[in-house]
Amino acid sequence: MATQTLAPPEQLGLPTGFKKWIIVITAISAAIIELIDTSIVNVGLTDIAGNLGVTVEDVSWVVTAYAIANVIVIPMTGFLQRYFGRKDYYVGSIILFTIASYGCGFADNLWTLVAFRFLQGIGGGALLSTSQGLMFDSFAPSQRPLASALFGMGIVLGPTLGPTLGGYIIDNYHWSWMFYINIPIGIAAVLLSIAYIDKKQDELHIDRKSIHIDQTGILLLAVGIGSLQYVLERGEADDWFDSKVIAWLAVAAVIAIPAFIWWELRGTKEPVVDLRALKNRNLAVGSILMVVIGYGLFTSVLLYPLFAQRIVGLTATQTGKLLIPSGLATLPMFALVGRLMAKGASPRLMVVIGYVAFSTFCFIMSTYNMDASNGDFVYALVIRGIGLAFVNVPLINQSVSTLSPRELPTGIAIVNMMRQVGGAFGVAITNTYVTQRMAVHRGDLTSNLQPGDMLTMERLNAMTQGLAARGVNAFDAVTGAYKNMDLIISRQALMLSYLDTFKLAGLFFVVSFPLLFLLKRKKMDAATAKAISDSAH
Repeated sequence: MATQTLAPPEQLGLPTGFKKWIIVITAISAAIIELIDTSIVNVGLTDIAGNLGVTVEDVSWVVTAYAIANVIVIPMTGFLQRYFGRKDYYVGSIILFTIASYGCGFADNLWTLVAFRFLQGIGGGALLSTSQGLMFDSFAPSQRPLASALFGMGIVLGPTLGPTLGGYIIDNYHWSWMFYINIPIGIAAVLLSIAYIDKKQDELHIDRKSIHIDQTGILLLAVGIGSLQYVLERGEADDWFDSKVIAWLAVAAVIAIPAFIWWELRGTKEPVVDLRALKNRNLAVGSILMVVIGYGLFTSVLLYPLFAQRIVGLTATQTGKLLIPSGLATLPMFALVGRLMAKGASPRLMVVIGYVAFSTFCFIMSTYNMDASNGDFVYALVIRGIGLAFVNVPLINQSVSTLSPRELPTGIAIVNMMRQVGGAFGVAITNTYVTQRMAVHRGDLTSNLQPGDMLTMERLNAMTQGLAARGVNAFDAVTGAYKNMDLIISRQALMLSYLDTFKLAGLFFVVSFPLLFLLKRKKMDAATAKAISDSAH
């Protein structure tokens, strides 16, 4: 039997040398700034609220607006690339993201900031899937695992760097610089994209009149996914279904999402999101697993800083610095995973390793207390980073590996959307679970404190005497002692609720573990690989 070989990259029309790596750097940078902006403002909400003269609850719209726009646009990127052409859509999205970033930093009132954050989310929604397609197009089929590894670094580094960078800016500069830092990166990405990214053959002569616009599908998608994202983002803050807005939007999501699925599968021949691709078992299973990955990634990004700052007492800058060692240890793991995949190592085995590592991180964090040292955090975060490296890259690759070239853009968009939805579920579940568990633990702790209990009275007397020694009068010293006791109980209850939430995150990985064995491994033949190389992702 004759051995079929692929032509060298030059003959396949792939970029080489300096041009190739400029495209890689541009694509990764664009993906990172998009993901950084999903979490960078979280640590600055209090400062933004104080500066704009609004409550922290109101300013949380800055996070919600970006997330809603993001999750609506991501699944439509395949259609939008076909309509505008991938290069033009990509460059236009970076320009919109960059201009909106300037508008966010320049905003002098809440709703101007929210409006620009929504526009920023629309621009940012294109950057993930399109950047991933550009990465795939820059590598020969045999090197696609390396492309997945490099892109995986951006996926993990973005949400991780967000709170770190945000904390440093809040501690040292004005909050607007959380948005201004995007401007030079965005300008550089636009110029490099225009100069070095080539248009595909089918982008040169786009007949937009012949492209059907699925207006019904777009409307149902926007209403369904947008409502779901709002409910998940705002549910805990608005007391869930005690809020009429939450209740009505939950109804809208329950109606619109099934209607969208039916319409895309049965109601139109040219859907905006070709959900028929989910008949592919790898994509369907991979999408479910991506929800778990998104949940784990965003939950850990949310919980670790809260635990380090509110329980251990670290500053935002100190919390961010502890992520540096884990980042340095994790980066080589992505390169290792890429090489192992290129040599034919089992993706399923690597995902298993990643699952074990990430669940180990969760259970390690669930054993810490307020005496946890910096070394304890670094140890756990290194394990987390290794887990994410081994999970993200092989899982993304396997989810889309058995798709046809035509289905690939939709597959990539669905995978990215499911990770974002998983992140939204993670934040919603975490906030609700922490609140509920804190109430339970506070009740348990206070039930053990009886007025006549010797240990309780000794502790109160010691605190009263300590305050009196500082010159506080007797009545205020007693009152202050009870207040201090209440703060100690609240902090202890909060710590225990965080530990419970880490255990819950680890449990999600354990429960979804059997799904890994439903992934099929298909070795891509030369003809299919070349077809994917020639297609516009």
